[in-house]
Amino acid sequence: MRPILKIFLLNLIVFSAWGQDPYELVFPDSINWRQFKENKEIAFQLSNTTPEVPVVYSLEGPPDLNYQFDSLGRFCWKPSFDLVDRVEESKDLKFIFQADWKDGNRYRKTVTFTVHHVNRPPIVEELPVFYVKQSSQNKYQIPTKYVYDPDGDPVVAIPISSQMPEGTNLSSLGVFTWNTSRSQFNALRNKPLTIEFMVQDQPHKAETKGSLKIAQTQLDLPPEIITVPGDSTYIIKEDETLNIKLYISDPNGDDNVRDVGFVASDFRVSKSLFKENTPVQYEFTWTPGYDFVDDVQKTLPTDVIFYALDNSNNRVEKKIKITVLDAENMAKKDAHLYDKYRALLSDGTLLINQLDDNQKKLNSDYKKAKKGKKNRSILNASLGAATGFSPIVLEADQAKIVSGVGGTTVLTLGTLEATEVIGRSKENILEKIKIGID
Repeated sequence: MRPILKIFLLNLIVFSAWGQDPYELVFPDSINWRQFKENKEIAFQLSNTTPEVPVVYSLEGPPDLNYQFDSLGRFCWKPSFDLVDRVEESKDLKFIFQADWKDGNRYRKTVTFTVHHVNRPPIVEELPVFYVKQSSQNKYQIPTKYVYDPDGDPVVAIPISSQMPEGTNLSSLGVFTWNTSRSQFNALRNKPLTIEFMVQDQPHKAETKGSLKIAQTQLDLPPEIITVPGDSTYIIKEDETLNIKLYISDPNGDDNVRDVGFVASDFRVSKSLFKENTPVQYEFTWTPGYDFVDDVQKTLPTDVIFYALDNSNNRVEKKIKITVLDAENMAKKDAHLYDKYRALLSDGTLLINQLDDNQKKLNSDYKKAKKGKKNRSILNASLGAATGFSPIVLEADQAKIVSGVGGTTVLTLGTLEATEVIGRSKENILEKIKIGID
């Protein structure tokens, strides 16, 4: 090797030895020692490459993190749960470690710590008591100030099937509904019910069990009236029947109902129209009738107020308005037309009977008129100069004495009963017979 090259390499080694700093900090050599998790305590001892020389350690870092670091190099930190946002998942924080030696040397090292978010399960505090009423839709919204997620995650409520009584429902939004039956409500009187459920955060699915106490309402509430149909106004005709069913319930129990009835603005709406089927079921049936609305009025409004009283005289009312329209009495009209038709038929029957009797009489007269020529005795007397004639004596049982004076006298004697009118022919009777037949 040439001498110049040897001198260059020697100088390079000397200069490199002079450039190396013997004052350095020594950190933990474990894997991922810079990776922290929320609420997990991290501690390590800081050291240096010249332990024989006294040294003082110091640290500069982000404020308000509650870490601990003393002059001997002891580091301790437990990151809080709220340090990293749930959306960020992780956060990088820079710390500057410094060492000051007694001989005047100083060394500074910047270290970046990565803190990872840790999900926490929801928190369920003791909930207010859920007071229910009987035979009504009871609704309870779980308050968000008692059920929440400390990380701000969305939470959902999940029912436990074995804990849910019949007729209950718990939505994912925490709405608990229960339409209590009479037996379920009475069971709560002596023993309140506690229902357990789960609260789950999203999307991590961490769960916490909660409980809800259910008891009978402690308030003295008035009864409730439900009508079927549920309309408040009705329009009916006089001949229509209005039927309204009433269901009475009391939030404090059906046995608390004392009296049920109605008051009408028209006295013609009788109390007998109100029928009790059971102590809590009633029925109102009314047919106004054709005389209810005057023909001039055409319509007549009527108010009916149903009421219910409990043992504490709490009163509830439900008012319905009934408008009655005037209607034509078709039955009465049909009966009138029937009477007129029957009278016409009766008069027609009487006329036919009269015509039949007259027809029989005319037939008899006609027969007699046809035979009258043979049995008729006529005396023609021509008086001329004669001034009179003597009486003529006929058969003993039909004897008649006829005197005629002057002119010509025609006498119809004996068997002239067929015509009874002197000189009438049978053609006139035949004409009457034809008229009668027509």
